[in-house]
Amino acid sequence: MSALLGLLRKEAYHIRRDRRTLAVLIFMPVVQVILFGFAIRTDVENVRLAIVDPAPDHATLALRNRFAATDNFRLTAVVPRVEELEGLFQRGTVQQAIVFAPGFADRIARGLPARVLIITDATEPNTGSAAQGYALTVIQTYERDLIAQQKTASAAGANVRIVLAVRMRFNPTRESSNLFVPGLMAFILTVISALMTAISLTREKETGTLEALLVSPLKPWQIIVGKVLPYLAVGFVSVLLVILEARLIFDVPLRGSLFLLLAEGLLFILVSLSLGILISSRTSSQRVAMMGAMIGTMLPTMLLSGFIFPIESMPLPLQIVTNVVPARWFVEIARSIMLKGVGLAYLWQETLVLAGMAVVLLVASTRSFSERLA
Repeated sequence: MSALLGLLRKEAYHIRRDRRTLAVLIFMPVVQVILFGFAIRTDVENVRLAIVDPAPDHATLALRNRFAATDNFRLTAVVPRVEELEGLFQRGTVQQAIVFAPGFADRIARGLPARVLIITDATEPNTGSAAQGYALTVIQTYERDLIAQQKTASAAGANVRIVLAVRMRFNPTRESSNLFVPGLMAFILTVISALMTAISLTREKETGTLEALLVSPLKPWQIIVGKVLPYLAVGFVSVLLVILEARLIFDVPLRGSLFLLLAEGLLFILVSLSLGILISSRTSSQRVAMMGAMIGTMLPTMLLSGFIFPIESMPLPLQIVTNVVPARWFVEIARSIMLKGVGLAYLWQETLVLAGMAVVLLVASTRSFSERLA
């Protein structure tokens, strides 16, 4: 029994000495519960809505107010012409548009069909289908209320009729592969770049080969470049293979520029590699590096990038956190290029964000190695 107590005491001392591993083991389940609890939501809220109202009247204003009053929609634009919707959809400013025909209230009053077109961005099929259903419900409820009101005053109320037409954009067949494949590209590149880099560099640290590099004539930035370039090449090949598989196996469209998609993929790989190097420089073992990479890269990529769960449905604090997740910006870029066919003119902001992250993380990684040299 004393031998067993001695062994237990030894293991307790070992755990206490390895405080980083202990902290990861304790706090990782807490972080996972918070992320999964708040991020995994199938509800669709705050759908970005545009209204096309060429001739506003009391009926269109009443429907506008109904859309604005529900938590499912967030009115972001009111425009007079359908042509103005193209740029809004391309930039992702709106996810859905309600188009009223001219003379909407007059046609209702005269008992003629009043036409409404619902245009929905189906890049995210589940979100698009849910948003379309919510919009139909709002308009149909308004129609029933009108009929009930006019029936009370006159039998002519039975002639009230709103004719609805629907149109799904960018992914009209609502194929789920069109949603997941661009997101899978971000996840795979994260695994190859951040996770594998963090583990491989930490392994070199454990075996002592990294210390030999640190005392060599090589400067910290040269070490970073030497470590980044091979994985950058591997990541580039992975991007090509994923795009090829997406086209040949899953029939995911590529409506935009292949060159731009490859360039954006390289930029995202550079960000992920820099993050992996930074994680490895701050950890002392492969186990801690793997856990740190999972918490810092893989979990956010799965939960907070919009890869699976829509960001609009997350609580506001979590939506703010998604802005520092590199995969969030790359998923948006990949879907926009592949499904919407947009170019750099619409994606320059997301590209600048990724470029800024790459610079910050590369500088941080270089400084971390400089500190180790000192």
